[in-house]
This record gives sequence, structure tokens and C-alpha cells, in this order.
Amino acid sequence: MADVHETIKDIKSKFRLFMNGVISQSMREKGLGYKLNFGIEFPRIKEIAAAYEPNHEVAQALWKENIRECKILAGLLQPVDSFCPEIADIWIEDMHYPELAEYTVMNLFQRLPYASEVVFRWMADDREYFQLCGFLLMVRLLMKGQKLNERAEAEFLDQAFTALEGDIVSVQKAAALALCKFALQSKDNARKMSKPLQALLKSEKENVRLLAGEIRLEIEYL
Repeated sequence: MADVHETIKDIKSKFRLFMNGVISQSMREKGLGYKLNFGIEFPRIKEIAAAYEPNHEVAQALWKENIRECKILAGLLQPVDSFCPEIADIWIEDMHYPELAEYTVMNLFQRLPYASEVVFRWMADDREYFQLCGFLLMVRLLMKGQKLNERAEAEFLDQAFTALEGDIVSVQKAAALALCKFALQSKDNARKMSKPLQALLKSEKENVRLLAGEIRLEIEYL
């Protein structure tokens, strides 16, 4: 544990070197209320992570810190083989900002061997950050070329179109992006989306109509 403590101390000292007060202040004004936020941009955090070996204990300790950069770094240093679904759920329960969901999905969740199993459970969850991570993860899996079987496809389309009609902006945007990635896989996929998309273009909610319009623009030339 002493080694973990020393590593965390070393990481924090590097954060202090690269602290950006202007960015930190700007993030605070946008509502990112971490206990501490060094305002370090992601490429620099990635650079800092490269100096350390992936380590389960270090990653878990970093995640427990209420510090923006520690949580982002945790996803970069967490080995996938010791990251069970139960821990993934605990991490999601501790997310409060869309930015952190995006980085954690990109850096860790998309590499998990069970990603294609948990993605449906997360998308169907009532909780905001489970849904957000679910749709962001689906975006990544579709970008990697993962094909959905008939049942999975029906479930995904149902969840995504339901989310589009919801009230959580970050989840709506992630669902819209996942639908675009699904449509880009084939003309057949794009065709399957046209009917529910038409219905959303007549929605009473302006932001739903706008999102549906953006999706249609993305896919109409396929």
C-alpha cells in the first residue's frame, strides 16, 4: 500500500506542474464541481499516464479521489483483466459529469472483454450515467465494426429511440450518435431507422425534432 501511496503522491506532483488555472476556472463555471480540478488537457494526462505501468490498486485509489485528473487517469491505468462488471457499476455510480463518462468509456470500458454484454444492461438502466455510458460504449463498439444480431439490433433501436425522446440532453446526444454509427454500417441499417425517425421529426419537443433532423442529414446520402 505504501507503494500505491507513493505513486499517487508522485502523480499529483506532476499534475501540479501542468496545472492550468484558466481552464480549471472555466470548467468550474460550467458546473464541474470536483474537490480539485487542475484544468489539465487530456493529451497531457495521457502523457503523464504513459510514465506508469497499468496497476489495479493505483487505478482504484486514483478513482476514489475527488479530483478530475485522478479519475481520468484511473481509466488509463486500470488493467482490464482485474476490472469486473461489479467494479464498473461502482465507477458509473460515482460519475457526475458527462466528460468523465466519455473519457472512461474511451480509455477503459470499450476494451473490456464483456463490453458487448454490459452495453445493453447499461442502456436499459433508468439511471442517467448508466444510460450515458451504455450509449457511448455502443458508439465505440459500432465504430470497431461490431455487428448486432437481429434481437440485439431490435433492442438497441428500441432503447436508442426511447432515449432520444427523453429529457437528459447528454443521453439524447449519445443515443443519436450511436444511431448514426449504426446507420453507417450498412444501407439496410439506415433503412430500418427511417420509420421511427420520421415519427421523431414530428415530435412536440423542439430538441427531439432537431436531433432527428441531424441524424437524417447524417444518413440520407448513404
